[in-house]
Order: sequence, then C-alpha cells, then structure tokens
Amino acid sequence: MKVASDRDHDKTKTVLPAEYARGLHIKNAPSLQALKLFHLMIASAGGRMAEDVRHDMRLADLKRIEGMNNHTKESLQPLFEELNCALLVYDEPEKKRWSVGGFLDHATVEYLHEDTGDTLISWYFGRMFKLMAGESDHWAILDRQTMFHLKSRYSVLLFQHIASLTPLTHVTSKKFTIPELRSVLGVSGDTLSRFSNFTQRALTPAIAEINQLSRFTLTAKQNRIGRKAVSVEISWAPKEDSMPLKKELKSHSAGRKTRRCQSALKIDPPFASKTDPPCGRKRPC
Repeated sequence: MKVASDRDHDKTKTVLPAEYARGLHIKNAPSLQALKLFHLMIASAGGRMAEDVRHDMRLADLKRIEGMNNHTKESLQPLFEELNCALLVYDEPEKKRWSVGGFLDHATVEYLHEDTGDTLISWYFGRMFKLMAGESDHWAILDRQTMFHLKSRYSVLLFQHIASLTPLTHVTSKKFTIPELRSVLGVSGDTLSRFSNFTQRALTPAIAEINQLSRFTLTAKQNRIGRKAVSVEISWAPKEDSMPLKKELKSHSAGRKTRRCQSALKIDPPFASKTDPPCGRKRPC
C-alpha cells in the first residue's frame, strides 16, 4: 500500500497487488471493458484500496479515458454485474489456508443530475480484495496508456501477469503448465479446448499485441512430451528503443492490427507457422 500511496499522483502508472495482477486465481474472468473499468477503479482508489471506505468516480472522468467506451449509466450496469460475479481464490500455503471472495461488495450509480452530466459512480471493494491488497508485499506497476490501448481481454490479463514479474531481479522468464496459462488468460471450461486453437486465438494474438504496445517484448517457447504440449515458457526483455512504441501509442487505433502483422513480430515456432501472420489472423493482412 505504501508503493500505491507513493504513486497516487502519477497518472501514467497504476499499482496493482501482484496476487490480483497474476490472475492465476481469478474465476469467471470479466470482459475487456469490465477489466479496464476495474483497473480504473483501482487506480482511482490508489493507496486507499485496502481501506473499508467508499470510493467515488465521475462518469465524465471515465469518458475522458482513451480506450474506454463512451459509457452511460445503462452500459455500466452489465460491467458491474461481471465484476460482481468474478471471484478471487487466494491460497496461502504458509498459513495452510485458502479463501474465496469477490472483487466488489457493492456499487452504486447516482444519476440525479444526469442532465448536467454529473453522474457519480461509487463502490466498496470486496473484503477478500481488501485483505489481499492490504497484506500484499508484491505489486505490479502498469503503464495506463498501454493498458487502455489493449483490445483483447487475453492481452490485458497476460500483460498484468508479466508486469508483476518484470521487477523481479534476475527473473526474465516463467514456465507455465497449460492449465496455468489458460487460467492466466481467463480461458476456462471447454473454451478453446484444443491447444492449437488456444494458441492461435488467444496466446499468439495477446503476445503480438503486448509486443506492439508495451515497454517489453515477449517470446514464447513450447515444451512437449511426444506430440503433447505440456508447458509454455514465456520470456520478456525491455525494449532498447522506445520511439516506435511512443509513435504507435500516439497513432490512431484504426489499422493497428494491420501494422502489427506488417511489422513481422516474431513468435518462436510452433506458435506461428510460416504461413500464419503473427497477429493470429487466418487471412493475410
């Protein structure tokens, strides 16, 4: 919480508890817009996110965020419903206990003065989230500009996870089992059950988008036993030249996917064949 408090006035970064950012224990992962809304709520709360207090934000301020939809009081309701259904499963092996809780206690949208544009969004974080945030000794610092420019839920969840690992000394990669990686990207049940579909539609596009819009570059290596993929090792490295990133973030989002394909971002085989574009699209860009 001290790290979050120290950065309360830095509007370019958001501090997240690493346990939330890593997402390994998030069930019923929300949609892209709901994840961005929750990110904005954490940023708004800052160093007070672990306190049992009401947090407020105005709809007009939310609308100014590039990358958020032009929300109304009606369009916010399903997003809060998604956040209310999301669960955190917090395992503490050293204390020999695990807990289950929600993101939110409750949220309110007051539109008494809607005609003047003064709509107030209020919420209380869930007890589980507050305890986790208050006890956390690890954190992720996310670039808000990158976060709100990402166009995929898979990209947001993977970006959060990697951002929580990049500050660790001498750690530049992590090996995930396939179930762990599916959990990180919020892919559950029978969704994209074939590994080839999972990599083509979720993992490969997420890596390509993060490489285009973030301050580090990801590469992925598949580990197999026989013909079966058993794990994926993801490595990251900071970009030496930040100018292409700054230029891309200032450019219009229209055509960004095409530029991503044309940049020929490399993802180690077998995630992309010689004929598959690195953005994950089946058709030529």
